[in-house]
Order: sequence, then C-alpha cells, then structure tokens
Amino acid sequence: MLLFLNFLKKKSEPKPKQATSISPPKLKRTNEQIATRKGELGEYKIDIQLDQLPKSYRHLSDLLIPNPKAKSGYSQIDHVVITPYAIFTIETKNYQGTIYGGKDRSTWLVNGKFKMMNPFIQNYGHIKALSSFIDERYHDLFISIVSFTKRSTFKVDLDYRKIASNELIVYDIELSEFIHRKESVLKIQHTEPYLNESDMSSIYQDFLNANINDLKVREEHKRVLNETEQKTSSRSTCAVCNKPVSDKVRAYCLAKHTFKGEIYCYEHQKTINK
Repeated sequence: MLLFLNFLKKKSEPKPKQATSISPPKLKRTNEQIATRKGELGEYKIDIQLDQLPKSYRHLSDLLIPNPKAKSGYSQIDHVVITPYAIFTIETKNYQGTIYGGKDRSTWLVNGKFKMMNPFIQNYGHIKALSSFIDERYHDLFISIVSFTKRSTFKVDLDYRKIASNELIVYDIELSEFIHRKESVLKIQHTEPYLNESDMSSIYQDFLNANINDLKVREEHKRVLNETEQKTSSRSTCAVCNKPVSDKVRAYCLAKHTFKGEIYCYEHQKTINK
C-alpha cells in the first residue's frame, strides 16, 4: 500500500521546468560602427608591425599637429618611425577594392567609382608640417609610406613598389619588411647613419611636444576632414579643369579603359583620345 501511494505521489508531482537560455537580441551595427571596427583592426595590424622593429627605433602614433595650410588648421599623422637613417611618415588607409592612381593624379579612385585624395599628396602635407618642428638638417630624411589593408588591390605606378623610391605603397602586413628593406638600402648608400641616439630622441621629443591632445580640437579636425572627404568622393568633376560633369559623362569615362579610372569633361576627352 505504501509503495502504491509513493507511486501516485511521484506521478502527480509536476516535472520541474528546464531553464531556457534566452540570447540577447543581436544589435544591427551601423556602417559607421563597422568602419570603426575595421579601422581598429587595421591599426592593430600596424601596431604588430611596428612592434617588430628594433627597440632602438622611435615611433609615435596618432599625432595631431598644427598645420596652417590644412583646411582644418591641423595635420593628423597616423604613424611616424624614426630610425638612424630615415624618418618614415606612414599614412594608413582602410579601403576595400581596387585602388587606381598615379603620381600625376591629384585624386585616386577606389573600384573605379569613389574618389580619394592622392594619399602621397596628403602625406606630403604631413611631412611639411612635421618638418616645421625639427632642425632643417633633418628635412631630407623623410620617407613617405602609404599602407593599405589586404582587402585592397593596387593598380598604381610601379615605382611606388620599388624599394629605391622615397614614396612607397605597401600592405599593412608588410610594413616592417619594407622599412627594414629601405633601411638596408640606405645603409649601403651611406656607411655612417644620419642620426645618432641623441638626434633620434630630440626629434621624437619635438614631435611629441607638438602633439595636441585636446579632445575638442581633435573632434573639430575630424568633422572638417569627414566633410571634405564626402565632397571629394561624391563630386564628379573633370580631372583636368575641375569642371562638373553629368552622371552620363561620368559613367562613360569610368567605362573607358584608356581613361584609367579618371573623369574628363567633353573637351578634355578629345585631348586624351588624341
């Protein structure tokens, strides 16, 4: 009888509900958040590359320094590496797609559609701004490097990939390799280094002293920069005379291989076709 009652009790007892795991709803990331995340990953790769350089080298990142010739009044330099033979000024880009450009072009194209400022012209402005804070005898030591992620492909002047050049375009994962190779060439050309330990420390300190950390100034600079980039990327103008062109003319120029991704007004199309 007791066994029978225990059986009925077990049968009537409700089974405990199993805990259900509720996953938090996935938040849809905005394009700005995605771009920021990609930028952070890109900078992380650059940091890894810089960590592979000799400890005797000096390097600084994310410098904001006064530049009266810039639209915002400032230049923002992604990275500077100071070595015994050179001062490498590095501009990093996070574009995805095919990069079309050349030394004689003020604007380059991404995927044949979106305009970007020639990054070497941009970096030249950075170098001139940095030069104003150091002794004149160091002004010829600058090497301009533009680094893209591996999500891009280069269709640019071949000279940019030659180690003899003072303007080099590289992928982020090969940055330290190109710096090492450039240093090796300079060592062969010059038996004595240009900069000793004291010189390197002095230049490093000059750049550090010029750096602006004020968040309001940095935000304003970023706003002006973004505004300028949007105008550059959305505007369809002739590469020669800067005259606005229609969407039809723009589409025709981008489809014509002989124009190499540049846009020309009707008059200058005839000049290019000759």
